[in-house]
Amino acid sequence: MAELVLGPLLRYVDETQAIVWVETDSPCEVEVLGRRHPTFCIHGHYYALVFLEDLEPGASTPYDVHLDGERRWPEPDSDLPPSLIRTIHPDRALTIAFGSCRVAVPHESPYTLDKDSDPRGREPDALRTYAQRMIDGPPEDWPQLLLLLGDQVYADEDAPETRAFIRGRRDTSVPPGEEVADFEEYARLYRESWSEPVVRWLLSTVGSAMIFDDHDVHDDWNTSISWLEEIREQPWWEERITSALVSYWTYQHLGNLSPKKLRERGLLTKAYEQDDAWPLLREWAQDADWGSEGRRWSYSRTLGRRRLVVLDSREGRVLGERPRRMFDEDEWDWLNERIVGDVEHLIVADTLPILLPPAMHELEAWNEAVCDGAWGGFAARIGERIRRAIDLEHWGAFQHSFRRLTGLIEEVGAGRRGDPPRSITMVAGDIHHAYLAEVAFRRDAEVRSAVWQAVCSPYRNPLDDRERRIARFGCSRAARPIGRALAASAGVPPPDLRWRLVQPPSFDNQIATLILDGPRAEVRIERTSAHEDDPPLQTSLERRLA
Repeated sequence: MAELVLGPLLRYVDETQAIVWVETDSPCEVEVLGRRHPTFCIHGHYYALVFLEDLEPGASTPYDVHLDGERRWPEPDSDLPPSLIRTIHPDRALTIAFGSCRVAVPHESPYTLDKDSDPRGREPDALRTYAQRMIDGPPEDWPQLLLLLGDQVYADEDAPETRAFIRGRRDTSVPPGEEVADFEEYARLYRESWSEPVVRWLLSTVGSAMIFDDHDVHDDWNTSISWLEEIREQPWWEERITSALVSYWTYQHLGNLSPKKLRERGLLTKAYEQDDAWPLLREWAQDADWGSEGRRWSYSRTLGRRRLVVLDSREGRVLGERPRRMFDEDEWDWLNERIVGDVEHLIVADTLPILLPPAMHELEAWNEAVCDGAWGGFAARIGERIRRAIDLEHWGAFQHSFRRLTGLIEEVGAGRRGDPPRSITMVAGDIHHAYLAEVAFRRDAEVRSAVWQAVCSPYRNPLDDRERRIARFGCSRAARPIGRALAASAGVPPPDLRWRLVQPPSFDNQIATLILDGPRAEVRIERTSAHEDDPPLQTSLERRLA
């Protein structure tokens, strides 16, 4: 009899539709709420997406998962609440929980210690703690959407069960060592990352949207053209990148899209038609890696009177041309069609903060200009080494794309692309601390929307004390004139907008929530404590946005 390997994951959810994703140990028929669908195969692993359509807006429906007619979820004797499918209601409040960067390690000592006490320490898991609070509270307080903004899995660190599996199947004394190398190892990594019982239940009952970042593939992934050229010379890289993209498509991206979009794109339909879809998907991933044209990982969702636009600023970069860009023109045209007004609230999500703390932004803008030759050829070579050494590859280091995107947001907020939203909130993760920045445009831009940048990271992978001191200085007012002077010395003009952190950043593991209720918008950031075994979440920031 077939068994669940991973899942169920409640993925795409809107007013009338939902998708439930599962992985099983053998081919079977998967049933959810009377809808049945067979599994498809990738490299000896079996998956299914069950499309649930014609649901009632605002409904909350418990569900089970049956494999070949046998109930496999919830698990026997489980004391967790029933998994629910909760559709969006356009006239009711919407809560989005978000964050990024979650390593897979057990929730026990020494892994719950801080890094300075034990190098294995990753402190208590904020996502697990949040899920535990949900279990203890009423469903009406649960979020409708969980936004996972990158580094859902770490291909290059932690995950002790996956590393043990890797050591048992190949020689780790040669590259890529104990890092994930192929699809089989990625499947193990996802299983370890998402199988913790409370987190597994959370993923089964809150709809989710995801986007990758570098550690889902490789540290420094697509930092620069020199990095890309060097990594493509490694004999193990082709298998790694194709496996990374196929596993991302399977475990993360499929659930980001509506049933209609999945049918239109056709790749899932082709996968179902194969005895084993690995050769088909491997060839597709190789093509996608070498050319991003028409290969969008970005996507959008309509959530009642709110719109969520999720950007891929990692895989589709244009690195070998000047100016270097976050997107090609095909993707830019797509963004132009979706970052528009005529909604009550607009959420623009990316794994990378569009607005870093100002001094950090200016440092990255300076480095890009130096790499492009502003200080001569020798300095350009040094600048490239600095870029790669300390990860200067956020939006500030892609000034052409930064100015285009912030100009687009200005147009939306000024009502030049439809009625302006009450709020435009840019949400992000990646940088292992959290903050809220208030954004101001030139007075003559006549922006009427409240515009904010909210950043929350990590769920579980905090900085050590030395790294925190560096980050605090980068966020400080004292660092701002240094950053601006550097950027100006390389000929970088100041941005056309200003932003300021409303309070100092917070560290530890943390999770944020964005609450949209009619015209009102609020954000809350909550953190765990490194000095308690099972701490409650503590609010570090709470602010009304609109």
